[in-house]
Amino acid sequence: MTRIIFLNRFFHPDHSATSQILSDLAFHLAGRGREVHVVTSRQRYDAPDAGLPERETSRGVEVHRIATTRFGRAALLGRGFDYLSFYAAMRRAVLAVARPGDIIVAKTDPPLLCVPAMYAASRRALRLVNWMQDLYPEVAAELGVPLTHGLLGRWLARWRDAALRAASANVVVGARMADRVAARGIASERIHVIPNWCDDEVIRPVAAADNPLRREWGLGDRFVVGYSGNLGRAHDFSTLLAAAERLRNDERIVFLFVGGGHKFDELARGVAARGLERSFRFKPYQEQAVLKFSLGVPDIHWISLNPELEGLIFPSKFYGIAAAGRPLIAIAAPDGEVARLVREHGCGFVVAPGEADKLAALLAALAADRGALAGMGARARAMLEAQFARRRALERWCRVLDAVGEPVTSSR
Repeated sequence: MTRIIFLNRFFHPDHSATSQILSDLAFHLAGRGREVHVVTSRQRYDAPDAGLPERETSRGVEVHRIATTRFGRAALLGRGFDYLSFYAAMRRAVLAVARPGDIIVAKTDPPLLCVPAMYAASRRALRLVNWMQDLYPEVAAELGVPLTHGLLGRWLARWRDAALRAASANVVVGARMADRVAARGIASERIHVIPNWCDDEVIRPVAAADNPLRREWGLGDRFVVGYSGNLGRAHDFSTLLAAAERLRNDERIVFLFVGGGHKFDELARGVAARGLERSFRFKPYQEQAVLKFSLGVPDIHWISLNPELEGLIFPSKFYGIAAAGRPLIAIAAPDGEVARLVREHGCGFVVAPGEADKLAALLAALAADRGALAGMGARARAMLEAQFARRRALERWCRVLDAVGEPVTSSR
């Protein structure tokens, strides 16, 4: 049977979103009797100094952890060295582990991992599958990373496109991303849309009265507007912060942030500078075992995606919110993919970036009359079960990998 080798910078027990999704798929495949390997780093997403073991077997998956530089995410130059060292060490590991005919699945952490994966696949006669969580260098260009708008960015895009054309399959996480990839000239039969997921069997709706974290965090009967996960460069918090300023005297409303990320500390500083500490609560990432409770604490969640990143990224936290049966406010492009899902399924509200007055008025109205929230939360959960259940995504992945792994027939 064809072996499957996943490539990604993080893997279980790391708790970052892409790590959790990869771990789910790898463990699922191993549980079905497939031989699964993962080439990853020895680090954790939020702990670059972590020293995970070089080799181990985890739930039937053979994990190969490679040594890389450990500058972390604080500076772009250091991050670049971390990426380059991962590319080089990954290539050596794949050439040592892989056999002709194996499938290698390259994710997008670090960015453009598909390019060195393509060369490794060519060297060992492997079948390449690209798992596109985002599209680089376009994301970097939109976020203002130096040089990515110029000649270097065009070269990187051409190398990336070559890897997409060389692949047996390219898996993207949203319909808008599929459109972007197709527009680059990639054959439609090699593009597969498989949305990300969460553990919707564990994460289920929990009533506020039955939620121990709501009591532990002293939230009482206040109206809780929540955010869970990574707050990064792709996310706009200025609209929410401006709305919070307008609501500073409304003691019914509290803003809860659970997680971390590049902009997490920046937001905390903005809250302090405006004297809004009474309206905000900050909590660290929660363990997987209590995620069903932490996602159930807010009365409503908010998520954000800068409009220029539509089709380049899809916020995975969308699925956990829906699994918890909570409505959401999308601060995003009104014509974007998240906004479309929210409107089609009646599971929340859409606010364009910069519409702080609209957001403040909406939150004040919801705090005064929470009656509609239960119905929106129920529709969010129903949407997830109908379209984005984990079992559906895993089944689709199995079909793609089975098709890629079929014996190559002679053309004679």
